[in-house]
Amino acid sequence: MKAWMTGAAAMLAISLVTGCSSSTGSNAEKNAEKETNTPNNTPTKDNAPKDTATSEKLTLKWFVDAPNNYALPGKDKDFIKQAIDEKFNVDLQITHMQLGDDYSNKLNLLIAGGDMPDMFITDGASSNKYILDGVPVDLTNYVTTATMPNYFKWVKEDELKRYQVQDVFKRAPIPFAKQQYISYYVRKDWLDNLGLPMPQTYDDMINVMKAFTEQDPDGNGKPDTFGFTTAGGGTTVSLEWPQYGKNGLYGAFMLQDGQFIDSQSDARIGAVIDDIRKVLDMKIVDPDWFLQKAPENVNKAVSGKAGIVYGASKAFAFDNHPDSIQKRTKEILKDDAATAEKVDWQPFHPFASEGVGSEILPGNAFMFGATTPENKIKRSIEVLDWLASEEGFLLTHYGQEGVHYTREGNQIHINNEAFQKDIVEQGNFTGIYGAFTPDEPEVLGLEKMDPNETDRDREIVKKVKSYKYIASIGGNVAPPTGLDLGAFRAQMRKVVSQMLLEDKDSSKWPEYREELMGKYKGQDIFSSYAEQVSKIQGQTYTFK
Repeated sequence: MKAWMTGAAAMLAISLVTGCSSSTGSNAEKNAEKETNTPNNTPTKDNAPKDTATSEKLTLKWFVDAPNNYALPGKDKDFIKQAIDEKFNVDLQITHMQLGDDYSNKLNLLIAGGDMPDMFITDGASSNKYILDGVPVDLTNYVTTATMPNYFKWVKEDELKRYQVQDVFKRAPIPFAKQQYISYYVRKDWLDNLGLPMPQTYDDMINVMKAFTEQDPDGNGKPDTFGFTTAGGGTTVSLEWPQYGKNGLYGAFMLQDGQFIDSQSDARIGAVIDDIRKVLDMKIVDPDWFLQKAPENVNKAVSGKAGIVYGASKAFAFDNHPDSIQKRTKEILKDDAATAEKVDWQPFHPFASEGVGSEILPGNAFMFGATTPENKIKRSIEVLDWLASEEGFLLTHYGQEGVHYTREGNQIHINNEAFQKDIVEQGNFTGIYGAFTPDEPEVLGLEKMDPNETDRDREIVKKVKSYKYIASIGGNVAPPTGLDLGAFRAQMRKVVSQMLLEDKDSSKWPEYREELMGKYKGQDIFSSYAEQVSKIQGQTYTFK
């Protein structure tokens, strides 16, 4: 792919796309560097980019998204930093936080204070605002199949095109997972204690929540358990609530009967709020749900205070994964071996056959500041592309070959004991570097063989993969210049929360929605989205 098209030509190309193109194909393969793997994945100067090996050493400052409970080890134990620094002649300095309000506030302070990171990751909405504010550099000459051949193994060219906003190419999507693992999880051992079957429907789920609250499912003789917990962060009634699905709202954005639908502000939100209000009045939901921030809700479930919680990761309830709800719950109960042995978090979803979410579109973006020196951008591009290569992927996800894993053909056999000691106990730091690519080795033709993965784990994956996802809207969308989606969402969250917690009914929703669509420009924003989607899909959608 040559330099990226911009302006009207780019938008015309986007409008003509009606389906998925093939992946990068032969051009990317011809341009790909031939990798040389050495024992332990230690890079040599023979396989370093030629223009890097002879250039000056650069300090690269990155600001990235990774869980707050991950940490970088000391330089002597950080073999990934050692490899990157040596291979690319850099001093890579990473600051990481979990995406959210705290992340955005910190990044905004750095930008405002003139200490902008050389590369930073942000969510889609924030990246659009940065573009409107003139913060990032144009990526036309930086992100191409020639400069990032490995990246295009993960992100298709048409996905990259559809991701662009404001008629410019100033953001690129982080390689994103295509497989989803959305599910609710329930304490099956509590169900067994009460003689209840696995919930299948919405009504089943509510009945289980009621039983978990009122019938002492853990048998400790205390009224200290609740049916369900989630996290509102003090601001939102999230899509984790099953009442959205009960009212036919299965994804954040939907296309139904020629209409573009924003599920969070749809006319059906009134019914959603009334249904949530019913379960709150039953007092079967963790009373701290609105103020607590993720992962406090999961911690509540781990500590035995709630029997149903929402999860969205493959290993969420695996037997031996260090962060899984299953393993952590067992560890808390380790002094009661008989009870710990029975712990069994199992997946279910009341809308498994109707829609548990929508198909994945690109989400978070990586960007470079408009004031970032070109040599630092180019060097960062080299590092980012290497992270997407087989060599970089293996090192940042599974560690060092011969130490943390062995390889037989395309099968990667994990040495969990070494991985636990050298990586997990050192802050789980591969999760920070590995945030640039999802843990989907099949993209590179590899297969992960984890000896700690049990038959129970595989059954969980099989069940969760069987759930139905509704079709995506086909491409990324952005508000027109001058319209503030952030202000709309802030007001939307405010009035939705007010309806639920203060008004305690939905009678004012038509009034609130009219103000959102008028004063806060929701009608203009989503009508524009409908127009953008119409071009992508090749048929007309409207918003009302």
